[in-house]
Amino acid sequence: MADKIVIPATTRTDFGKGAARKARRSGYIPGVVYGHGEDPIHILLPNHETTLAVRNPNALITLDIEGKKQLVLPKDIQRDAIYRSVDHLDLLAVRSGEKVVVDAPVEVIGEPASGLEYLLDQPTVAVEAEATHLPDSISIDITDREENALPEHLQLPAGVTLAITDLESPVVTIYEPTVQDLGDEDETAEESEAEATSEGESEGDDA
Repeated sequence: MADKIVIPATTRTDFGKGAARKARRSGYIPGVVYGHGEDPIHILLPNHETTLAVRNPNALITLDIEGKKQLVLPKDIQRDAIYRSVDHLDLLAVRSGEKVVVDAPVEVIGEPASGLEYLLDQPTVAVEAEATHLPDSISIDITDREENALPEHLQLPAGVTLAITDLESPVVTIYEPTVQDLGDEDETAEESEAEATSEGESEGDDA
C-alpha cells in the first residue's frame, strides 16, 4: 500500500508560461489541486521532494498548503520532453475512506509451463480502492500455466476491485516460441565459401 507523504506547498497568483518558467528556475513545480466541486487551487511545490514522491504515479500525498492539510493523488504529470523533469502536476483532492480509480502496475509471478513463453499484454489495470489504501501493484501468477491469464486471474488485495469492462482480453499471453529453421541459410553460406575458395585457387593457378 502507498505510504503517506507530506509536502509543503504555497499558493500562486502568477500564471502563464513566463511565470511557470520562473518558478521552475527557482526550484518549484507549478501545480493545481481540484476535486469535490471546489474551485481549483493553484500551487507551487518544492522540486526535489515532489519529483521523488511522484516516482510512484499513485502516491498518496498530504499537501501542507500554508498550514491547511489536503490529501491528493497525482492525476496528470507533465514532463519535459528531453530531460523528463516534472514541469507541472494536476492533483486530485481526496478524502480518507473515499474510493478512487487508479491504474495499478501488474506484477507477473512465476514462469509458464515448460517450453512456453509469455508476453505481458496489460502492464497496468484499472482498479478501484480506498484512496488511503491503494495497492502498489496487482499480482498475477502464471506458474506452470499453459493458457492465457485473464483479468479473473489477477490477485486483488482485500478492498480492491477491478474497474475494467473488458474481462476477455488476456493480461498475459502464453505462447509457444517459434523455432526458425536456418538450415538453408547455413547451406548457402557453405556454398558461397566453397565457391570463394575455388575461385581463389583458380586465380592462383593462372598466376
